Amino acid sequence: MTVATQKRRSIVAAASVLVGLLALTACGSGGTTQQTAGSKLLVVATTTQVADFARQVGGARVAVTQILKPNVDPHDYDPSPADIAAIGKARIVVKNGVGLEKWLDQTISSAGFEGTVVDTSAGVTIRKGNGTDEEKAGDPHIWHNPLNVVTMSTDIEKAFEKADPQGATAYRANLGAYVNKLKALDADITKKIDSLPANDRKLVTNHDAFGYYIDRYHLQFVGSVIPSFDTSAELSGKDIQDLVAKIKATGTKAIFSESSLPPKTAQTIAQAAGVKVEAGEDSLYGDTLGPAGSAGATYLQMEAHNTDVIVNALK
Repeated sequence: MTVATQKRRSIVAAASVLVGLLALTACGSGGTTQQTAGSKLLVVATTTQVADFARQVGGARVAVTQILKPNVDPHDYDPSPADIAAIGKARIVVKNGVGLEKWLDQTISSAGFEGTVVDTSAGVTIRKGNGTDEEKAGDPHIWHNPLNVVTMSTDIEKAFEKADPQGATAYRANLGAYVNKLKALDADITKKIDSLPANDRKLVTNHDAFGYYIDRYHLQFVGSVIPSFDTSAELSGKDIQDLVAKIKATGTKAIFSESSLPPKTAQTIAQAAGVKVEAGEDSLYGDTLGPAGSAGATYLQMEAHNTDVIVNALK
């Protein structure tokens, strides 16, 4: 058992006790009942992306608790007692799926959750992994194709409508408005990427997070600093040497760092390959949205920012 797993189980065990105490307190206080916050539907969303989708679809009728904070890597997260308590009170839990939230099943069990879990990957065509254990479920970064987000948001709307039939009209209207924005985003990205010469549409990223984006907009994937869907994967010296050789051989113009990952290795590889690295404010938002006020504060802003950075760097 790894140290991280031991730590996670200790946190979950402690939180289970806390959830029980909170439940007893609520029963004796005559306070707000479980699964309601005034007249709002109580929702817990795991990642920054699915939390954004839930807010867009739910509007004023839902209260969304977001577990992962901006720029926090979702691949190896340790749930807090507050996370488990929130799940225990919720009626709906919204997750990304495809194995991204490895910590979620145990957390839900410990919370005594009795509501609905919405797997937003349902109906999305999943890209395959390379056969390793960490990639056996496939590529979890499904949100990097806006048309996948149409499916994800529709999954959320169906669950909200079932849990709150009186809000059906509002949920459907919110979904329709958001789908229009997603389709406009997709068209805008297509136009911008198509403005690049075909030979310049080559991408090197921090890790393998952009496969759906690459497939949708017909980019060439040269490689990544961490050659895995999972940011916790080990990086070897040979991996670095091979990536530098590929960058030189293909004439790739830039390496793109990511907001939730340190840029040092990407900068080292870029220097060895003689290309620029996009970091800092020009980092891509890969696994997470950015904080409020940033260029990646919402999903729509994130994908627009990523596209502008890519196109400007590769021109």
